[in-house]
Amino acid sequence: MEQKIEPFTPEDTVVFEKQRDWVRGHYASNAHQNYESLEGKLSLLEKILEKKWVEPNETWKLQSLGITFGDALAQKMTLSWVAVEDKHGRDPALKDADTAIVVFPLTTISKRVERGEAVDVRDLFAKACITIERLRSELSQHKT
Repeated sequence: MEQKIEPFTPEDTVVFEKQRDWVRGHYASNAHQNYESLEGKLSLLEKILEKKWVEPNETWKLQSLGITFGDALAQKMTLSWVAVEDKHGRDPALKDADTAIVVFPLTTISKRVERGEAVDVRDLFAKACITIERLRSELSQHKT
């Protein structure tokens, strides 16, 4: 089975919004709007990891961090959430509208935490942005 890329279903949206709510819930109730900014998302991810508010075996919570990391990438790099289905299952991903670039941020943080690695959110984010820009550049050169 080849990859099938499609928009989120209403059910997908409900699941991922619950994950965002868990992350946003670490803000004081009067500060939830901070999640809307790129800085707010990255700072919150840093704080949750720094304070160890999620354990390496808490997959759902770790993947919630991945959704927030993906939201930050989508905001900075102008990407859109999609669902990608293949022989291994169905996963959320970010797609670049102008190219074939698809990235999978869901486990970007979780796989590192599960391995016991320190996670530098800003460095991880910067490297992801650089990689996406490089791929965009490479793909645009192939079009000419």
